[in-house]
Amino acid sequence: MIRFYFHPTPNPAKVALMLEEVGLAYEVIPVDTSKGEQHKPEFRAINPNGKVPAIVDTDGPGGKEIRVFDSGAILLYLGEKTGRLIGSPDEKGELLSWLFFIATGIGPFSGQAVHFQHAAPEKLSYAINRYRREVERHYEVLDLHLQGRNFIVGDEFSIADVSAWGWLDRAPRVLPGEPAPITAFPNLERWFKAVDARPAVAKARAIGTDHAFKKEMDEETRRALFPSNYPKASR
Repeated sequence: MIRFYFHPTPNPAKVALMLEEVGLAYEVIPVDTSKGEQHKPEFRAINPNGKVPAIVDTDGPGGKEIRVFDSGAILLYLGEKTGRLIGSPDEKGELLSWLFFIATGIGPFSGQAVHFQHAAPEKLSYAINRYRREVERHYEVLDLHLQGRNFIVGDEFSIADVSAWGWLDRAPRVLPGEPAPITAFPNLERWFKAVDARPAVAKARAIGTDHAFKKEMDEETRRALFPSNYPKASR
């Protein structure tokens, strides 16, 4: 059984899709990050970094319970556990390259683009331009790679596609003001539509919809989501 610590944001969405694709039994445990539940000691024991997603596999190697945190690590762990969506051995280098490209590029630059456009108290034009342009640059890299390809790695759907889908699904929030941000990247748009039509995506989107996550951006939420903006003594 996989205990899946979840909040409806892009990185947990990747794990939700992965779990649905590979068919592992799992239990969803909501973590309301806007209320600061990710900072509680019991969750920090699972992810010391205090972020979602995280999982606990009650049937890990040797039958031992094991924790895994960070979405990229979780995708790779689940792929190796099930032998699914990790490509062939000779594709390992390519798979890891694109998985880390997403984890160190598309993910963090998209997150910062969202932060400076939607959450920052001041709309800093330099920061907004910097992160939006870097997101677009990463989109272009992936778009060019996908020319003549159905999937990011090899001939089959893989964890690289799962990982990229998590953030591309939020493109309208990452690049607001564009009616359809990825239409400028035709190969990427084609790829996204194909992935988004997979049956597991609809199931992944339904995860957590029965839980009332906090949506207000008040002082409690700001302190919970952006603790480094505050002195430690006042957290």
